[in-house]
Amino acid sequence: MRRVRTPFAEPALVAACRSVLASSGPIEVADEYGYASLPLCVIDSVFSIGVRYEGVRNVIDRYCRRFGLPKQAPKGTVPLRDQQESITTFLVRVVSMDADGLATEVFGNRQRTSARNGVLKADAVVQFAGVLARRRIEHLQDVLEAHDLAAVERDVRRVPGQSSGLSWRYFLMLAGREDLVKPDRMIFRFLERVLGRPVGAGEAQAMLAAAARELDRDFPGIRPRTLDNLIWRQERQR
Repeated sequence: MRRVRTPFAEPALVAACRSVLASSGPIEVADEYGYASLPLCVIDSVFSIGVRYEGVRNVIDRYCRRFGLPKQAPKGTVPLRDQQESITTFLVRVVSMDADGLATEVFGNRQRTSARNGVLKADAVVQFAGVLARRRIEHLQDVLEAHDLAAVERDVRRVPGQSSGLSWRYFLMLAGREDLVKPDRMIFRFLERVLGRPVGAGEAQAMLAAAARELDRDFPGIRPRTLDNLIWRQERQR
C-alpha cells in the first residue's frame, strides 16, 4: 500500500502561528462560522470577496431583519433542517425581484463581483443559490454530510465572479468545514512575510493545515479554519 505523505510543517510558519495563537486570548469560533441557515453562507461568501468585512455583516443583518430570520445558531450546534431557511425558500423569497431590486431593497449593497464587467453581487448570490438548489444542497447538513461536491463546485465556479473558487472554499468553511482555509490577501500577506517568498493557494492550504496539526499539542482542538481566522484578524489590524 502506498503511503500518503503528510505535508511538512515549516518551522518558521509554526513559530509565527504560535505567536498569533498566544496573543489572541481565548480561542473562539468566529460568529460567521455559526450561521443559522445555508443561504446566509452563500450571501457572506459572495459579498465578502475584496471588501471590508463590516459591510458584509451589514448585508447579512439587513437580510435577516427584512425576513425576520435568525442570524446565528446556538453556539456549537447545527440547527435541525426544519429550523433552517432552505436554499429553495430563499429563492422563493427573492424570485419576484430583479438583481437591481434585490441589491437595493434587501441587501442595501450594490457592489459588483469585479469593477470591470462584473455582475451585481446580489445577482451572483441568486445564481450561486440556484446551483445549490439544482444539486439538492438545501441545508447546512447537506454540505457537511456530502461525500463529493466536485460537480457542485464546478457549476458554482461558472457563476460570474466565482471562477477562482475562493468564494466556494469560503462557503464550505461558513457551512461548517473546519479543515479548510481561505487564502485571501490577508493570509497571503502573512505567509509571504513569514516565509519570504510568494505562496500559492494550494500551498497556503497545505502549510496552514500542517501548522494546525503541529500546534494542536499546545493548543488542543485548533483547526485550520480557526487558525486562518485568527491570522486574518491580526493582519487586518496591521
